[in-house]
Amino acid sequence: MFRRKLTALDYHNPAGFNCKDETEFRNFIVWLEDQKIRHYKIEDRGNLRNIHSSDWPKFFEKYLTDVSCPFKIQYRQEAIDWLLGLAVRLEYGDNVNNPDFKAGVMALANLLQIQRHDDYLVMLKAIRILVQERLTQDAVAKANQAKEGLPVALDKHILGFDTGDAVLNEAAQILRLLHIEELRELQTKINEAIVAVQAIIADPKTDHRLGKVGR
Repeated sequence: MFRRKLTALDYHNPAGFNCKDETEFRNFIVWLEDQKIRHYKIEDRGNLRNIHSSDWPKFFEKYLTDVSCPFKIQYRQEAIDWLLGLAVRLEYGDNVNNPDFKAGVMALANLLQIQRHDDYLVMLKAIRILVQERLTQDAVAKANQAKEGLPVALDKHILGFDTGDAVLNEAAQILRLLHIEELRELQTKINEAIVAVQAIIADPKTDHRLGKVGR
């Protein structure tokens, strides 16, 4: 239940995290405070880092109180989920005013042909809605039924910008590839039309000045 948030926080083992393992759980809390939340000053983290102490549960309970977590120590999963949510907000909240992040949102909005808005966070919300609509399982299933193709390695296709969100980056790559494919199909049709016109003009029975073909 924690995998997505752990992945967003670059935890070393998001898929294998076991909160029921006491040692792993305590080490995780130390990592979360040291690397992401940083509520305590470094010199005040000693008790929390002392994971082998019999008093560690008391230290953790105090920590939950200090960060204003609404869950008590006995509700471990709920407390972990809340702390992860806090860590994600702190981690990405630092970057919401980053010029590169804003530029990435604008570039992605242009790619998806979404109308510009003064508030780039509103645009980001619109992007998420559009991506969810276009990349649902049903939409992907219909696209697969409509046309079979070779698998594409997204990591080999450079997006050209970074939205700061791995899901949005991948979605943008997919949509760009779809757009390129549509342009290729259009170009193919144009080429076919040009060939057909050239064939008519090259016909000796054709008088293109009069708009007549043959006799």
